[in-house]
Amino acid sequence: MSEHRRRSANSGGDEQPPGRPNDQRPYAYGSAPEGAPSYDTPGRPRAARPAGPRGPQAMRETAQQPRMTRAEMRKAAQKGGGGRKGGGPGGGGGRDGRGAGAKPPGKKRFIDYPRWGKSGVRRWLPSWKQLLSVFLIFFGGGVAAVGTAYAMTTVPALKDMVNNAPNTYYWADGSEMTSTGSLTRQVVPIGDINKSMQDAVIAAENESFRTDPGIDPKGIARAMYNMASGQATQGGSTITQQYVKNAYLSQSQTLSRKLKEFFITLKINQKMSKDDILDGYLNTSWFGRQSYGIQAAAHNYYNVDAKDLNVCQSAMLAGLLKGAGLYDPSLSASNHANMFGTPAKPDTGRWEWILGKMVETKAITKDQQSQCLSAGLPEPVKQQTATNMTGQVGYIVATVNKYLEQKDPTITDASLGRGGYKIYTTLQKDKVDELSAAVAQMQQQNLDPVKHPTTDTNVQVGAASVIPGDGALVALYGGPGQDKGQYSNNADTTGVPVGSTFKPYVLATAMQVGLQTQTGPDGKPLRINEDSRYNADDLSTIRQPDGSLVKNQDGSVFHQKNDEDGPQGYVTLRDAMINSFNVPYVQLGEDVGGSNVAKLAEQMGLSAASMPVQNQGTAAFAIGTSTPSAIQMASGYSVFAARGQQADMYPVTKVQLGDRTLSTFTKPTPKTVLDQAVADNITSVLQDVVAKGTGKKALAVGRPVAGKTGTTDKGTSAWFDGYTPQLATAITMFREDPNHPGLQSLVGTGGRTEFAGGDLPTEIFANYMKAALANTPVADFPDPAAVNQEVDASGAPSTASPSPSTSASSSPSSTPSSTPSAPASSQAPPPSPTTQAPPQPPTGGGPETCLPGVDCGGQPTASKQPPGGGNGGGTGGGGTGGGGNTGAPGGGGSTCAFGDLFCGGGGQTSAPPTTKPTHSGGGGAGGATGGPSSPASGTANPGAAGG
Repeated sequence: MSEHRRRSANSGGDEQPPGRPNDQRPYAYGSAPEGAPSYDTPGRPRAARPAGPRGPQAMRETAQQPRMTRAEMRKAAQKGGGGRKGGGPGGGGGRDGRGAGAKPPGKKRFIDYPRWGKSGVRRWLPSWKQLLSVFLIFFGGGVAAVGTAYAMTTVPALKDMVNNAPNTYYWADGSEMTSTGSLTRQVVPIGDINKSMQDAVIAAENESFRTDPGIDPKGIARAMYNMASGQATQGGSTITQQYVKNAYLSQSQTLSRKLKEFFITLKINQKMSKDDILDGYLNTSWFGRQSYGIQAAAHNYYNVDAKDLNVCQSAMLAGLLKGAGLYDPSLSASNHANMFGTPAKPDTGRWEWILGKMVETKAITKDQQSQCLSAGLPEPVKQQTATNMTGQVGYIVATVNKYLEQKDPTITDASLGRGGYKIYTTLQKDKVDELSAAVAQMQQQNLDPVKHPTTDTNVQVGAASVIPGDGALVALYGGPGQDKGQYSNNADTTGVPVGSTFKPYVLATAMQVGLQTQTGPDGKPLRINEDSRYNADDLSTIRQPDGSLVKNQDGSVFHQKNDEDGPQGYVTLRDAMINSFNVPYVQLGEDVGGSNVAKLAEQMGLSAASMPVQNQGTAAFAIGTSTPSAIQMASGYSVFAARGQQADMYPVTKVQLGDRTLSTFTKPTPKTVLDQAVADNITSVLQDVVAKGTGKKALAVGRPVAGKTGTTDKGTSAWFDGYTPQLATAITMFREDPNHPGLQSLVGTGGRTEFAGGDLPTEIFANYMKAALANTPVADFPDPAAVNQEVDASGAPSTASPSPSTSASSSPSSTPSSTPSAPASSQAPPPSPTTQAPPQPPTGGGPETCLPGVDCGGQPTASKQPPGGGNGGGTGGGGTGGGGNTGAPGGGGSTCAFGDLFCGGGGQTSAPPTTKPTHSGGGGAGGATGGPSSPASGTANPGAAGG
């Protein structure tokens, strides 16, 4: 008998019964896992099993173990390592068992993730060893990458500071206007640069220059993040980085350029001494005035060599490195303030700040700083003007360059200084000449600086023309010329308040956006039209949207002044525009909200900076405390001419650099910002201003024209902005005095005892437009379609009554309304009203100016007699002066609920007011004063309008 048969015969009763296959054994090819009970099916006797590899004794030990459920069996199998690829015969259940007593398999993966032997969340959490390994891998890889990049980076050859070709500018017809780019540059060693100049640059640009490794990691990281996220790029480079950018790389703000700058900077810092780096930086930096390098700058600003600069001059030149176009004090008043501060706040200037930094870094002593401050400002010498930049050409080039830098970040003052650009403009030479001729004609006929040196000297004019619906800037007047010593560009100055020329934006907001105090049937702000009537009495109070009175900063009640004294009654917004009454538009500005007016004006072409947020909440904002430039105002009015279509102003059609055409400069696409009917109705109103209002001198154009005059308080500025369907033009006049900061009064200019926008500015406009459009077919404005609805302010008389503005319209004032003036500086004008209360009105004052639908409660008179009649008409009503001086209650006064548009007349009383009036007798807005046209409270004039 074979050994196999003998072992089977000796197994006894443990043989497998017939009919039960071996594959029903729960633990195939061996015993159950250690510690697992035997398998018994409930209700069935346990079958005999053959002895395993360990013999009958092992089988008997297994049979004596308690039975287990299927769930227990699965858990035991898992605990023992059983599975599809589990342990051997002794490990339980695996297919690949290798024999009795084999250990469960261990971790066989190179990366143990998800982690073996862990369950739940822990299975997916990496161990600290894994985290450390990953960190070391990435850190090592990063170090290797940086090392490789550093080793492979080579320092390029020094680039040329100046291109061979100049910048060439072309007129709109393609003919050459001028060319620029003749730079001066002379390299000097560090020993020939005054120590104060070296110290000033280090203090202003990079205090740690002498000790740093040449880079600013935080600054680079910030710049890279901003570029990657699409945010505005910013500075923060060290002197070494600036030198690398100046001498070796382009000015492009790209990630690859920043990386190159980083590695080249590291190598330059290792190969060059700090003195050599500083010398290279000062010899390759742009200082303005066509000056590359400190030697050229010292000559062009102070007529000295770089070695002869003093501390005060060095601090000024160091300040130019932040941007000569912003800090050259000779270019404009705002630049002068940027560099030297203002007389009231000199410490706000960059020059004084740099002197302070030099003291902090121990480059100079406090005594040296004091000597500079007490010696007076180190004003640079007069700039020499190139012969090809005379007249308006210099201002045109300045306007174009500013536009280029705003549109393309790769174009800078320094890159333009290097030359090589071909710039094609929209400026039309014939219109530029005609605008200059119109200004010269006004000056020759009206100004005599010899006879009237006080009033006729330093009278400034700025002007600009824009094509409606297109946006092309075709003409400008910036001043007498840079060759005459004036470098500030009056066409682009933003320090002159616009006065009443701002009112069309307020009316457009009321018609386009609506009143914030009322809602229409659609639940949106109620949109009104130009025939809505508002109170126009001089020295009237103004109400805010919540119904409260506008007050001065000292707490006293504010009274708005008209240019015309006395009562005017309720007038339409059209008539208020014609006669330039302030009161209706100040109240309208409150009703629509200053922020809404500013938003629409910005959409039409005015800059947000010219309308500071802190001014938008003041009463005078609606009548022109904003300070946009003539270019911006021409662009804004062009939207009315284009029937609501707005196109961004642009002075450039194409720019080439070498053989490459820059893609940044494309013609703007017009967009709709006003409904066509709204724009047409505004034009209709502004046509009436010219036909029968303050702008009559514009009739000399000889074709349909619309426009608006504007004059600020004390005549510190005067405007006329107008247009035909083909051309929009803005004219501004103001006066400066080099010995006195801010705008000076124009009163007395040309022998005039009063000065207004309807005078000389309108003359310039008319003469220019007549010549500029001489060869252009006459075009009429379209008839305006009806728009919105008439919504009268509370207290307005019945429409059946004669309009109080009839006489005023037929005999308009020759001088438009006054508006608080603002200084000609980059700073925003002070908020209005001022802390000083205006002159108080006669006893009782003018009437309160009410919001539409808001009942203005009167106050009892000193005699405590009941007030006179209010809104109502008819005999005994306010319309005919019922009540009044006898103290009898006027019949016909109506009391309106807050928010209602119209008040009941003839003794009717509408819904109870939100705030119960304190007066008795006649109700309505006029009750307190016996009617708006009454000269004194409680003394109504018989037959006078009561509303």
